[in-house]
Amino acid sequence: MWKLKVAEGHGPWLYSLNNYVGRQIWEFDPEAGTPEEREEVRKVQENFTKNRFRYKPNGDLLMRMQLIKENQIDLSIPPVRLGEKEEVTYEAVTTAVRKAVRLNRAIQAKDGHWPAENAGPLFFTPPLIMVLYFTGTLNIALTPEHKVELLRYITNHQNEDGGWGFHIEGHSTMLGTTLSYISMRLLGVGPNDKAVTVGRKWILDRGGATYSPSWGKCYLSVFGLYEWSGCNPLPPEFWLFPSFLPMHPDKMWCYCRTIYMPMSYLYGTRFQAPITDLVLQLREEMHTEPYHEIDWAKARLLCAKEDYYYPHSLIQDVLWSGLYHFGEPILKHWPASKIRERAVKKAIDIIHWEDENSRYITPGCVEKAFHMMAVWAENPDSNSDAFKHHLARIPDYLWMAEDGMKVQSFGSQLWDTSLCIQAILESGMVDEYGTTLKKGHDYVKLSQCQENPSGDYRSRYRHFSKGAWTFSDRDHGWQVSDCTSEALRVLLLLSQFPEELVGEKAKPQRLFDAVNFLFSLQGKSGGVAVWEPAGAEEWLEVISFNHK
Repeated sequence: MWKLKVAEGHGPWLYSLNNYVGRQIWEFDPEAGTPEEREEVRKVQENFTKNRFRYKPNGDLLMRMQLIKENQIDLSIPPVRLGEKEEVTYEAVTTAVRKAVRLNRAIQAKDGHWPAENAGPLFFTPPLIMVLYFTGTLNIALTPEHKVELLRYITNHQNEDGGWGFHIEGHSTMLGTTLSYISMRLLGVGPNDKAVTVGRKWILDRGGATYSPSWGKCYLSVFGLYEWSGCNPLPPEFWLFPSFLPMHPDKMWCYCRTIYMPMSYLYGTRFQAPITDLVLQLREEMHTEPYHEIDWAKARLLCAKEDYYYPHSLIQDVLWSGLYHFGEPILKHWPASKIRERAVKKAIDIIHWEDENSRYITPGCVEKAFHMMAVWAENPDSNSDAFKHHLARIPDYLWMAEDGMKVQSFGSQLWDTSLCIQAILESGMVDEYGTTLKKGHDYVKLSQCQENPSGDYRSRYRHFSKGAWTFSDRDHGWQVSDCTSEALRVLLLLSQFPEELVGEKAKPQRLFDAVNFLFSLQGKSGGVAVWEPAGAEEWLEVISFNHK
């Protein structure tokens, strides 16, 4: 039976700033649970599969079942049911609120945070499976039970037309379908399996894997199912430009920048994983013509209509074509190739720095897979310390529910905790739930970033983080303005109650640091940015989007 474990971390390849407070991982324990509990789990899994085309999201029932049992909270308050013409009374509202707050208390973790799944996009899970496969660590990082539940998740979210979407409620796309198809094959499903067969038909009916969008082409190139010569350029040389230039990556939205960085490293080194027999089989299964006959220059411009959300602007197409036909041929040859060597060296140095400053969590699950690819490409050896640190943090991304196991974007521990505390305070039941508030209060205080990223963080294009809160836990390290605002509000609200009820007040310096961080993100218009101050000019939007 799967068990959620909180605030635990062991082994030489894990480290934490606050003793792993907020960490949440799922482990399989064959001895856990009574026969009745295991049967209940089987029933909720079976019910999800039966109704998967009607109800796409899960109810996070496995987490709820476990925590309700562990916390031993009485949830027997009868539900309130009012007819359409019945009067809403004070007693009915109070009973409904009390029932909701009691359920809230029942699913609080022992370290004070409220666990919850933070997933949905279907392209999150496959890249991690792919990188574990080609690095030879699939059976090290994943147990047989992991593989069964990952397969359950993938098959549960296959659409009726045979494809997979960008996210669980979306129409089928080439990105979602190619990556999910590959994952099933890597996890041991044969080519004649029904789900695999209809998935392959969906891909081939739409032109094959060459019609993947740009991110899909990048993943496939690393894996050996596509060639880098069929990708739009991702030149790492941009990292060498002076940061004051308007098109420097320093001006990018942080998630765009931190994904482009490992992508540019992989592109600049033209890294391709070892070509195994299974990869050769997939080349035959996923393309409509023999692999060695594909026109990669032509394939660069292909994209399935299901994935084509917005047309490229003329400026964007001209830039891509110029870099592809003129820039790349020059940069691949000496002496310009020396510039590329410097560029990829700078990119991988920053990747290592980001890894260390996030305790190898990285900014999010997309970066996690790309960082692991880049670290492996630099040193194809699972014995490298950096790669072992990465493997140790994979459980932080895996979440288990009744629809199976998936990779989540990362946790939402701080965000959910802040909102849950505010909900309890709004209920007016502080005296009744003081213990719950005290635990949550402790979690919020322990999760505040008390330091900036190490060294000269501005040269790595990072903003300061001291005083801020992340979306999840302190180890993650990526500051967020709205999470900081909600956490600060919690500390201010709880400071108005007796300490014996809700715990010790936050120190004034901590409050000052939080306010100081929020002011640092205020822009010229008066608005506040999310992760870091906005640095780009509005006219740059024309490169990314067509505004006709």
